[in-house]
Amino acid sequence: MDTHFQDKRVIVTGAGKGIGRNLSITLAKLGAKVIAISRTAEDLDELKLEEPSIEIHTQDICDWNKTRALVEDIGLVDMLVNNAGVDMHKPYLECKEEDFDRIFSTNVKAAFNISQAVVKGMVENEKSGAIVNVSSIAAISAIHSLGIYSCSKAALDMMTKSMALEFGPHKIRVNSVSPTSVMTKMGKAFYDSIPGLADAILKRVPIGRFPEEDEVVNAILFLLSDKAAMINGILMPVDGGHIIQFL
Repeated sequence: MDTHFQDKRVIVTGAGKGIGRNLSITLAKLGAKVIAISRTAEDLDELKLEEPSIEIHTQDICDWNKTRALVEDIGLVDMLVNNAGVDMHKPYLECKEEDFDRIFSTNVKAAFNISQAVVKGMVENEKSGAIVNVSSIAAISAIHSLGIYSCSKAALDMMTKSMALEFGPHKIRVNSVSPTSVMTKMGKAFYDSIPGLADAILKRVPIGRFPEEDEVVNAILFLLSDKAAMINGILMPVDGGHIIQFL
């Protein structure tokens, strides 16, 4: 039996949909005490119905003070997955200030705020731990009309490495996973908005398909677990080889 997660307290943000929902349920089935955070109460209610052991909290993580208060109220945890994220398909010349602020507030600032609060508790209690940030290969390869999103994920990747450097001496590991497009509801909506894009991208993926949610979840589980005890500060692509080829 896999006991890596038995009785471990794990915060998952963006837990109401897609990868976050799948991850929360999987962790709970592995014996973890999952604390799920989402801004959409209805999604969390459905999650709770499916897996009653999960603790749910409705919170817009872009609100710095309320989010910090929530995390401090949750108390000491063993693991954190910064999964919450938003994207936007819009050319640079059409982007507005509020577009930039919304994406960076969710994808970068909130992850920083939550991580800082979680790690502060770990350090004060001399507790080891693990953090996984959910990034994207858009942080590595430029994608037309996804500029702000790509910049936010690149910032998240550097946050991963710099936090790994600072927190490593406290036995707190920080890593990220970088999927190519996953056909979650958000992913499908994006590709449906641009006819032919999915086929064009698949031609650049040697394995010839997009990853399934479970495959991203498995990568996160590995990085959280003791099996990855000497892995710290990496950016793990989950992309079937998408980023390895020029042509």
